[in-house]
Amino acid sequence: MKIHKEGRRILFVTLLVLLALNLLVFQFNKGADLVNRLFAGATVIVFLLILQFFRSPFRHLFTHEDLLLAPADGKVVVIENVFEPEYFEDERKQISIFMSPINVHVTRNPISGIVKYFKYHPGNYLVAWHPKSSSQNERTTVVVESDAGPLVLFRQIAGAMARRIVWYVNEGDEVSQGEEFGFIKFGSRVDVFVPLDTEVKVELGQKVKGGETVICQLKVQ
Repeated sequence: MKIHKEGRRILFVTLLVLLALNLLVFQFNKGADLVNRLFAGATVIVFLLILQFFRSPFRHLFTHEDLLLAPADGKVVVIENVFEPEYFEDERKQISIFMSPINVHVTRNPISGIVKYFKYHPGNYLVAWHPKSSSQNERTTVVVESDAGPLVLFRQIAGAMARRIVWYVNEGDEVSQGEEFGFIKFGSRVDVFVPLDTEVKVELGQKVKGGETVICQLKVQ
């Protein structure tokens, strides 16, 4: 396991701040060994919690033109047919994955293909399970023309804790299944929109791993 590049600066600054706080506490509490030890232990726990947010474990990636892989670690919270207004302007099948603070926050390309559309939307920070989070929160929308033919839309959505979305793709890019397309700092949610005739391979409440779990199968055109 390695530390993701998006967390290195934050972790370095956090480490400096916590070390400085420990030095101040030790300076003003000379002789109070119990207090000093408790404070030091608390700062270690804080640092470890932040550290786990930015872990980037090794994944066994594979590619298949008609299988969609989970774009993120988390739990499947939505499987339903909905109207997608931003790009398709018609009904699509939506699969949503909720990322808790303890999940890996790397987001991955669910399918290989060409990026046909990309847009960043500034917005609010409603909790990820709020019905309007998909349309009102800070988010990015990516549409990929898959090697299998169908267009696939996936969306990074910030939540109450996630205050920054990072992306590594732009229109015209060729993307490979399983590779990183972004990072949501401190987690939130990823939505995937596919054609209605797509066969879903996961169930509500199922835990998935980004780049490994097959979430659905496209009909090859």
